[in-house]
Amino acid sequence: MSVSTTRRFTLLGAPFDGAATLGWPGSRYAPARIRAAMGWILQRREDGRIYCLDHGTTHPFPEDLLTDGGDVATVAHDLTATLAAAADAVRAALAGGRVPVLLGGDDSLLFPAARGLAESGPGSVAVVHLDAHLDLLDRNEQQGTHSHSSGMRRASELPNVDVSRSLQLASRHFNFPSSLAYREERGLRNIPAAEIHRRGVDPVVDDVLAHVAGADRVLLAFDIDCVDPAHAPGAGAHEPGGLTSYQALHLVQRLAPHVDAMVLTEVNPLTDLHDQTANLAAYLVAHFVVHGASTVES
Repeated sequence: MSVSTTRRFTLLGAPFDGAATLGWPGSRYAPARIRAAMGWILQRREDGRIYCLDHGTTHPFPEDLLTDGGDVATVAHDLTATLAAAADAVRAALAGGRVPVLLGGDDSLLFPAARGLAESGPGSVAVVHLDAHLDLLDRNEQQGTHSHSSGMRRASELPNVDVSRSLQLASRHFNFPSSLAYREERGLRNIPAAEIHRRGVDPVVDDVLAHVAGADRVLLAFDIDCVDPAHAPGAGAHEPGGLTSYQALHLVQRLAPHVDAMVLTEVNPLTDLHDQTANLAAYLVAHFVVHGASTVES
């Protein structure tokens, strides 16, 4: 017998880019711009429902489906304190029975999102990491150990994170040979953007869901630079050959019912064009909420 479960979501901002040691800073301004773009979407609610043209379906959208929990206690000069506050906020949302959606900020915030989810209860956590880069850097002199290049590395070291059930999507171009060695050592699967283009989104999502099926909880970590800069110019780095906006939205729609927390990072209003990227980020969140509100458990 299948049981339908209805979920509620909490939006959290983390206006911090102090760990953006490469590329362009400016993602500290993203939560405010994404929230502003959300207003354009949410005004389509009517009598507690919203109509999704993609699938020709209406969905429940009561007032408490998505609430804004405000910004985490960001400390501009203190990376450690900010990461701890972000983990605390994710953990608190989960303790309140809500699905946290953490808006960065730079991609160092992947780590506290994973930590908050991993520490929210017993069992294992799988991370589905969409990113142009691997973010598996251990440390170097310029970036230290917890920069935006190390979020997935630090997350993979958490006791409850099951690296063998985690995977990375939409990576491309070049990276450190040491990151390849770490991936192979830990059994971390990678599906590059080129493979997604060749195979299509649906077969890849089917693979992802089968891969994470053994984990107790799943984190969706979405760095906006997994999307091609033609579709998302407001990013911390530009890597051609990424996902289209349609592919990104479709991925999120398919994954949403299976995900227990989301962190969305690296939207950069300082490099954006007419809020194009902030708007895409807002739609990613909206689809995550609408399509992830109802889950079916066997």
